[in-house]
Amino acid sequence: MKKFFYLILICFFFPVIVFSEEKFFSLKKDRVNVRYGPGFESPIKYVYKRINFPIKQIDKKENWRRIIDFKNNSGWIHWSQLKKINSIIPLEDKILFKKPSNFSKPLAMIKKGRILILQKCDGSWCKVKSENFKGWIKNKNIWGNTN
Repeated sequence: MKKFFYLILICFFFPVIVFSEEKFFSLKKDRVNVRYGPGFESPIKYVYKRINFPIKQIDKKENWRRIIDFKNNSGWIHWSQLKKINSIIPLEDKILFKKPSNFSKPLAMIKKGRILILQKCDGSWCKVKSENFKGWIKNKNIWGNTN
């Protein structure tokens, strides 16, 4: 019983240690190495070749961030390869509207997996831009932070 009490006490007073904060970032460059471990001497696991690709930080060690993407690929990236500009990826096909309403003019069909730059969110709608379009999509079934 004492161990359980101490565990609850630790969780209450040190939630940052127990529950690490997950943050979303975007890739800064169009070629980023993902490594097996935190260090330049660690072998390269795979390479991302998409600028603004959204990833989620799940751990950190000094200047290295352990990340995971929307397909559950994970590894370590140096912090210098990340930026806070928020991008998102729809997990299903979406319609891009001119205004945040289902009755607004549809502009394009956004295919799942496409990288969109998040400009702002308002309720259940997010204003996004892609290479060719700007408009609004519903923020349901999206990988990335919409806050």
